Amino acid sequence: QVQLVESGGGLVQAGGSLRLSCSASGRTSSSCSMGWFRQAPGKEREFVAYISPFGGNTVYADSVKGRFTISRDNAKTIVYLQSDSLNPEDTAVYYCAARFGAVGAGTYGFESSYQYWGQGTQVTVSS
Repeated sequence: QVQLVESGGGLVQAGGSLRLSCSASGRTSSSCSMGWFRQAPGKEREFVAYISPFGGNTVYADSVKGRFTISRDNAKTIVYLQSDSLNPEDTAVYYCAARFGAVGAGTYGFESSYQYWGQGTQVTVSS
């Protein structure tokens, strides 16, 4: 079992930045692939970013590419999502997800690719 706890959300003005954190605990959490997803009001949950177990591979949704950066500190078993140049369309609940081992190529964006989920952290961007 892996437990995930997100933090770092809040209210920010358009153009601002936030750093979200996902603290992982449990069995060999450092060997997990990690992903960030988000769900805006009235919309389905969507993929944001992915990082492989040792950080060698990262993948981003087109909507955040160049603005968001995913990273991990395996010593602290924390995954970060640095979110810059935020705009109101980024307003959503952000979720951290994990699975043991690698996620198959091309399947990073599928919720079914992940085994564990956090409770989410709210990000609100005002215009």
